[in-house]
Amino acid sequence: MRVLVTGATGNVGRQVTAGLVKAGVQVRALTRHPGRADLPGAEVVQGDLTRPETVPFDGVDRMFLFPEPSTAKEIVDRAKQAGVQRIVVLSSGAVTGGFDTTFHPPVEQAVEESGLEWTHLRPGEFAANKVSLWGPSIRAERMVRDANPDSAWFPVHERDVADVALKALLEDGHHGKAYDLNGPELISLRDQVKAIADALGEEVGFEEVTPAQAREIYLKIGGFAAEAADFLLGFTDYNGNPADPAEIEDFDPSTLGPLPTAQPVTGSSPRTFAQWAQDRAEDFR
Repeated sequence: MRVLVTGATGNVGRQVTAGLVKAGVQVRALTRHPGRADLPGAEVVQGDLTRPETVPFDGVDRMFLFPEPSTAKEIVDRAKQAGVQRIVVLSSGAVTGGFDTTFHPPVEQAVEESGLEWTHLRPGEFAANKVSLWGPSIRAERMVRDANPDSAWFPVHERDVADVALKALLEDGHHGKAYDLNGPELISLRDQVKAIADALGEEVGFEEVTPAQAREIYLKIGGFAAEAADFLLGFTDYNGNPADPAEIEDFDPSTLGPLPTAQPVTGSSPRTFAQWAQDRAEDFR
């Protein structure tokens, strides 16, 4: 068996690649920059999902698909023609909630319409987002500046998502299923910072700023922080439309109760944010 992992250097893709290598599976890891990949045991190849002709499907049986809606249908068509039989999609919990109507749904639809075996992974908020949002200021001055310190959610460890991906790629019984994946606990931004501080063994301050000030901080960081600033801070909805402030203010996540986690699929307890902080402490050092 050979599995193609797209987005192989991402937070989830890297863990999927490592898990497949550990399982003794042949892995072809797709990345735009092979020289920087650092994926031991994998066949690292250069390619770009936005250019489907660069993706090598020869000899591939199964695929972990990172979302790229602009070319999803062409990618899936090429995969099917090459003999790929099973695709596991990294999607989003925003699809389940009906918030995402433009980004991940076209990818899911392309896979479902292919006639191939498929499984969708729908993680909620990634704990790993905090490396992008808070990493620079924690590394530089042991400080987080953000809005709404008491706002909370159920951040999921990327390894939990990868563990479900591995089950769906390597085992039968997951065809036609969409798995919502969240962390096991509702935890506030303030307590997330405390968990990171505990993992570092050092104090990390939290300075509350306005959403507008936080937006400027995110934009200066660039990358994911800049791309997601307006959505994360409540200026827009998931699809980039102006958000309704009344809806945001009225929403109380504590009324939701526990959200679905990886445990029903993996049989293991979902990892907490504190565990994630311990695993990623060096990213904040």
